Amino acid sequence: MLKLKKVAITGGVASGKSTVCKVFQDLGAFAIDADKIVHELLSPNTNLGQKIIRLLGEDVLENGKFNRRLIADKVFKDPEILHALETLLHPAVLLRIEELYQAACQNDKARLFAVEIPLLYEIGQENSYDAVIAVLASDEKSREHFRKAGHSDQEYDRRMKRQWQPHEKASRAQYTIKNDGSYDELCRKAEQLYKTLNP
Repeated sequence: MLKLKKVAITGGVASGKSTVCKVFQDLGAFAIDADKIVHELLSPNTNLGQKIIRLLGEDVLENGKFNRRLIADKVFKDPEILHALETLLHPAVLLRIEELYQAACQNDKARLFAVEIPLLYEIGQENSYDAVIAVLASDEKSREHFRKAGHSDQEYDRRMKRQWQPHEKASRAQYTIKNDGSYDELCRKAEQLYKTLNP
Protein backbone atom coordinates (compact mmCIF):
# COMPACT_ATOMS: atom_id res chain seq x y z
CA MET A 1 0.00 0.00 0.00
CA LEU A 2 1.26 3.48 -0.88
CA LYS A 3 2.49 5.47 2.11
CA LEU A 4 1.27 9.01 1.55
CA LYS A 5 3.09 11.93 3.14
CA LYS A 6 0.81 13.34 5.82
CA VAL A 7 0.94 17.08 6.57
CA ALA A 8 -1.01 19.26 8.98
CA ILE A 9 -1.89 22.87 8.18
CA THR A 10 -2.43 24.93 11.31
CA GLY A 11 -2.36 28.55 12.51
CA GLY A 12 -4.49 31.17 14.20
CA VAL A 13 -8.11 32.08 13.48
CA ALA A 14 -8.68 33.31 9.89
CA SER A 15 -4.95 33.21 9.09
CA GLY A 16 -5.30 31.70 5.60
CA LYS A 17 -5.19 27.98 6.43
CA SER A 18 -8.14 27.16 4.17
CA THR A 19 -6.55 28.92 1.19
CA VAL A 20 -3.32 26.93 1.60
CA CYS A 21 -5.34 23.71 1.92
CA LYS A 22 -7.33 24.57 -1.22
CA VAL A 23 -4.14 25.26 -3.23
CA PHE A 24 -2.74 21.90 -2.12
CA GLN A 25 -5.97 20.21 -3.16
CA ASP A 26 -5.92 21.88 -6.57
CA LEU A 27 -2.36 20.62 -7.05
CA GLY A 28 -3.30 17.02 -6.31
CA ALA A 29 -3.37 16.61 -2.55
CA PHE A 30 -6.09 14.70 -0.73
CA ALA A 31 -7.15 17.63 1.49
CA ILE A 32 -9.54 17.62 4.43
CA ASP A 33 -10.72 20.14 7.01
CA ALA A 34 -11.05 19.01 10.64
CA ASP A 35 -13.77 21.63 11.26
CA LYS A 36 -15.84 20.19 8.41
CA ILE A 37 -15.49 16.74 9.95
CA VAL A 38 -16.86 18.19 13.20
CA HIS A 39 -19.77 19.59 11.20
CA GLU A 40 -20.44 16.16 9.65
CA LEU A 41 -20.29 14.47 13.06
CA LEU A 42 -22.74 16.94 14.60
CA SER A 43 -25.88 14.99 13.84
CA PRO A 44 -28.45 14.64 16.63
CA ASN A 45 -29.34 11.14 15.42
CA THR A 46 -25.95 9.56 16.10
CA ASN A 47 -24.66 8.10 19.37
CA LEU A 48 -22.21 11.01 19.57
CA GLY A 49 -25.03 13.49 18.89
CA GLN A 50 -27.10 12.09 21.74
CA LYS A 51 -24.15 12.47 24.13
CA ILE A 52 -23.76 16.10 23.03
CA ILE A 53 -27.48 16.77 23.63
CA ARG A 54 -27.14 15.28 27.12
CA LEU A 55 -24.15 17.54 27.76
CA LEU A 56 -25.47 20.80 26.31
CA GLY A 57 -29.25 20.45 26.48
CA GLU A 58 -31.87 20.43 23.74
CA ASP A 59 -31.79 24.21 23.36
CA VAL A 60 -28.76 23.87 21.03
CA LEU A 61 -31.07 22.20 18.50
CA GLU A 62 -32.91 24.21 15.85
CA ASN A 63 -35.35 22.49 13.47
CA GLY A 64 -33.97 19.11 14.51
CA LYS A 65 -30.34 20.06 13.80
CA PHE A 66 -27.46 21.33 15.90
CA ASN A 67 -27.02 25.09 15.66
CA ARG A 68 -23.24 25.63 15.80
CA ARG A 69 -23.56 29.26 16.84
CA LEU A 70 -25.76 28.32 19.80
CA ILE A 71 -23.25 25.63 20.75
CA ALA A 72 -20.36 28.11 20.48
CA ASP A 73 -22.22 30.69 22.60
CA LYS A 74 -22.78 28.10 25.30
CA VAL A 75 -19.38 26.39 25.43
CA PHE A 76 -17.12 29.42 25.09
CA LYS A 77 -18.70 30.93 28.20
CA ASP A 78 -17.90 27.84 30.28
CA PRO A 79 -14.42 26.26 30.02
CA GLU A 80 -15.60 23.07 31.77
CA ILE A 81 -18.41 22.47 29.27
CA LEU A 82 -16.03 23.29 26.38
CA HIS A 83 -13.53 20.74 27.69
CA ALA A 84 -16.28 18.12 28.07
CA LEU A 85 -17.46 18.75 24.49
CA GLU A 86 -13.91 18.49 23.12
CA THR A 87 -13.41 15.24 25.05
CA LEU A 88 -16.37 13.85 23.08
CA LEU A 89 -15.48 15.35 19.70
CA HIS A 90 -11.71 15.06 19.37
CA PRO A 91 -11.43 11.23 19.43
CA ALA A 92 -14.22 10.98 16.84
CA VAL A 93 -12.54 13.57 14.59
CA LEU A 94 -9.11 11.88 14.86
CA LEU A 95 -10.65 8.50 14.03
CA ARG A 96 -12.34 9.98 10.94
CA ILE A 97 -9.07 11.61 9.80
CA GLU A 98 -7.33 8.24 10.08
CA GLU A 99 -10.12 6.54 8.09
CA LEU A 100 -9.77 9.18 5.35
CA TYR A 101 -5.98 8.78 5.38
CA GLN A 102 -6.30 5.02 4.84
CA ALA A 103 -8.74 5.69 1.98
CA ALA A 104 -6.34 8.23 0.43
CA CYS A 105 -3.50 5.69 0.57
CA GLN A 106 -5.58 3.47 -1.72
CA ASN A 107 -5.98 6.31 -4.20
CA ASP A 108 -3.20 6.21 -6.79
CA LYS A 109 -3.81 9.81 -7.82
CA ALA A 110 -3.24 11.45 -4.42
CA ARG A 111 0.29 12.76 -3.92
CA LEU A 112 -0.07 14.21 -0.43
CA PHE A 113 -2.52 14.01 2.48
CA ALA A 114 -3.17 17.47 3.95
CA VAL A 115 -5.32 18.19 7.00
CA GLU A 116 -6.41 21.68 8.03
CA ILE A 117 -6.43 21.35 11.81
CA PRO A 118 -6.51 24.57 13.88
CA LEU A 119 -6.01 22.95 17.31
CA LEU A 120 -3.21 20.56 16.29
CA TYR A 121 -0.78 21.52 19.07
CA GLU A 122 -3.48 22.13 21.63
CA ILE A 123 -4.57 18.48 21.41
CA GLY A 124 -1.01 17.13 21.12
CA GLN A 125 -1.36 15.62 17.64
CA GLU A 126 1.67 17.15 15.90
CA ASN A 127 3.64 13.87 16.02
CA SER A 128 0.94 12.15 13.96
CA TYR A 129 2.15 14.06 10.87
CA ASP A 130 5.27 13.94 8.72
CA ALA A 131 5.34 17.73 8.65
CA VAL A 132 3.46 20.67 10.12
CA ILE A 133 2.81 23.92 8.24
CA ALA A 134 1.92 27.03 10.24
CA VAL A 135 0.13 29.83 8.40
CA LEU A 136 0.91 33.19 9.99
CA ALA A 137 -1.05 36.41 9.48
CA SER A 138 -1.11 39.63 11.48
CA ASP A 139 -3.81 40.05 14.09
CA GLU A 140 -5.24 42.94 12.08
CA LYS A 141 -5.40 40.94 8.83
CA SER A 142 -6.98 37.92 10.56
CA ARG A 143 -9.59 40.08 12.30
CA GLU A 144 -10.53 41.75 9.04
CA HIS A 145 -10.90 38.38 7.30
CA PHE A 146 -12.98 37.05 10.21
CA ARG A 147 -15.27 40.09 10.08
CA LYS A 148 -15.79 39.66 6.35
CA ALA A 149 -16.98 36.10 7.07
CA GLY A 150 -19.73 37.62 9.22
CA HIS A 151 -18.26 37.15 12.70
CA SER A 152 -17.66 39.63 15.52
CA ASP A 153 -14.42 40.80 17.13
CA GLN A 154 -15.69 39.32 20.39
CA GLU A 155 -16.01 35.91 18.75
CA TYR A 156 -12.50 36.28 17.29
CA ASP A 157 -11.03 37.05 20.74
CA ARG A 158 -12.95 34.17 22.30
CA ARG A 159 -11.61 31.69 19.76
CA MET A 160 -8.04 32.98 19.95
CA LYS A 161 -8.05 32.68 23.75
CA ARG A 162 -8.41 28.92 23.55
CA GLN A 163 -5.52 28.57 21.09
CA TRP A 164 -1.78 28.82 21.38
CA GLN A 165 -0.36 32.08 20.09
CA PRO A 166 0.38 31.85 16.34
CA HIS A 167 4.11 32.56 16.82
CA GLU A 168 4.30 29.59 19.23
CA LYS A 169 2.81 27.33 16.56
CA ALA A 170 5.20 28.72 13.95
CA SER A 171 8.22 28.11 16.19
CA ARG A 172 7.35 24.40 16.39
CA ALA A 173 6.28 23.86 12.78
CA GLN A 174 8.61 22.50 10.11
CA TYR A 175 7.33 25.07 7.61
CA THR A 176 5.84 28.55 7.97
CA ILE A 177 3.88 30.50 5.37
CA LYS A 178 3.59 34.22 6.10
CA ASN A 179 0.27 35.54 4.85
CA ASP A 180 1.42 39.16 4.76
CA GLY A 181 0.48 40.11 1.20
CA SER A 182 -2.33 39.59 -1.29
CA TYR A 183 -4.44 36.49 -1.82
CA ASP A 184 -2.46 35.71 -4.99
CA GLU A 185 0.82 35.96 -3.08
CA LEU A 186 -0.46 33.50 -0.49
CA CYS A 187 -1.45 31.09 -3.26
CA ARG A 188 2.02 31.39 -4.82
CA LYS A 189 3.72 30.68 -1.48
CA ALA A 190 1.48 27.65 -0.96
CA GLU A 191 2.30 26.40 -4.46
CA GLN A 192 6.04 26.75 -3.83
CA LEU A 193 5.77 24.84 -0.56
CA TYR A 194 3.74 22.11 -2.23
CA LYS A 195 6.58 21.66 -4.74
CA THR A 196 9.06 21.44 -1.86
CA LEU A 197 6.96 18.72 -0.25
CA ASN A 198 6.62 16.92 -3.60
CA PRO A 199 10.04 17.23 -5.27
